[in-house]
Formats: sequence, structure tokens, C-alpha cells
Amino acid sequence: MGEVAFVFSGQGAQFPGMGKALYESSAAARKVSDALEQIRPGTLAMCFEGSEEDLKRTENTQPCMYLTEAAAEAALREAGIVPSAVAGFSLGEIVALSSAGIVGVEDGFRIVSKRAELMQREADRHPAVMDAVLKLSDEDVERIAAGFQQVYPVNYNSPGQVVVSAADGSIAAFEEKVKEEGGRTMRLKVSGGFHSPFMHEAATAFAAELGSYRFAEPMVAIYSNVTGERYEGDAKALLSRQIESPVRWVSIVRNMIAGGIRTFIEIGPGSTLTGLIKRIDKDVSTYNVSDAESIARIVSEVRHG
Repeated sequence: MGEVAFVFSGQGAQFPGMGKALYESSAAARKVSDALEQIRPGTLAMCFEGSEEDLKRTENTQPCMYLTEAAAEAALREAGIVPSAVAGFSLGEIVALSSAGIVGVEDGFRIVSKRAELMQREADRHPAVMDAVLKLSDEDVERIAAGFQQVYPVNYNSPGQVVVSAADGSIAAFEEKVKEEGGRTMRLKVSGGFHSPFMHEAATAFAAELGSYRFAEPMVAIYSNVTGERYEGDAKALLSRQIESPVRWVSIVRNMIAGGIRTFIEIGPGSTLTGLIKRIDKDVSTYNVSDAESIARIVSEVRHG
């Protein structure tokens, strides 16, 4: 099966009830979840019982996603599956830092909770949305976006899929132009225009927040959203820049494959990253963790395959 990577989901994949099945079936998932609940009471109830609208608020989404992903990773490790490399999409990169041993799981949760507060604050100050643009090249999306005020290509997800952040006042005309050029848009379930200049103040404040945390050297390879390459140099600087920088997901996946990864395990709600990875390289193996049955399948096919 080749080397195994853990990849952690970002915002937009959340759904009411996420993580409940693993909480009920895995002692390791329960232990992590309960520890994080003590830090931010009400997070478990939000994951299991919160409405879709509540979960869409960034201040809720990010802590809930982190808890769900950290718990699922603990369940996977409990079953004997460990990674050779890790990466995360946007907020998932902080779970990846914890997985790589750069920060502890509880400090990672504190970091992501503060990140969520700062990004929600800027989202409230700068009303914006995010659209996935389909069926057009990266260059076409960049060219179209350049013709509008406050429309920024921000997430390079897969060939033929680029996400833009756009001010509320610009998005309708941008969507019409994409349609005219043969593309299609799909609105994301997020509450702001992330990974763009709208988030500059959040990135600055987050950099100051990270100064109070100690980062260790990674125990496995970890890849940066900002560069698409393995982490090198100041991890805190990369993590703060990430908030206002595009996510280079295509580059991350291609570089992981070049580094020997042949199996990707998506950790988090849904299977968004699994779909993107298959569009980047159809020959790799992909799995996603959602419940005890999915973990049993991974153990059977990855550890014993």
C-alpha cells in the first residue's frame, strides 16, 4: 500500500451529529473528546446536536471540527494505524500539527479556538462569501477574478476546482461571468472570506497569540498550506500567514505523493478531501474515518493489506 498519510478536513465539511458514532464506539475518541470539552464546555453538544446554521459560524465550526478530527485520529491510532506524513486543509493544519507532535492536542485546541474567534471577528467586519469555481482552469479563474473588486482566488483544491473569497457586493457579477465562460460556481458552507486579504488583521493577531505557545520539532513529515511543501523554518510564521494566504492543496498532495505516499486517510467529517485527492491522482488509495466500521476496513486493508 506504500506510505500512509493522515489528512485533516477543513471548514465546509461539518454536519450536525458529526463524531457521535466514534465517541460512542471508541474509548480513545471519548477520552480526547472529554478532555477538549473541559477546555471549551458545550463543544460536544454543538457537534452532536447543533444546527447546521450554528455549525456554520466559524467560532463554532473550527473547535467542533478540531475535536471531531482529534478524536477520530485517536481512534485510528488506537487501532494501530499511524502516519508517515500529515497535512490539513486550513483549520485541519492545526490538527496535523498536533498529529505530528509539534503541539499537544489540548494546546492545539486552544490555538484553534482562538483562531476561530479572530477569523469570525474579521468575517463580521468584512462580509464576504466563498465560492468553489468548477470546470475552469486555475488561470481562467485568476483572470476572471482580476476583473472584479475584492474577489480573490484562495484555495487550489484540485484540477478544475479553485475556491474564491469575494465581498458580498462583488459575488453576483463574478458568478455571472464564470457562467458566461462555461464554468459553474458552488457556495461553501462558511461564514466569511477566508485565506484572503479580508483576514489580514486576524493573521496579525493570531501571530501574536502563537507567541505564547511552545512548538516542538515534528515527529513525521508535515506539509504547509502556504507553500505546499514540507514545513521548514518558523512554523508559527507559516501558521499565522495561512489565515490570509491561499491553500495550495494540489501542491501538497503532489509533493506527498512524490515523497512516497500512496495511501491517504482523511480524518474528519465527510469525504471532501478524498474526492479532491482522487481528482489530483486517481492511482492512490484513499479512505475516510467516520465510524468503527470504517476504521475496521482501514485496519484490514492498510495494516494487513
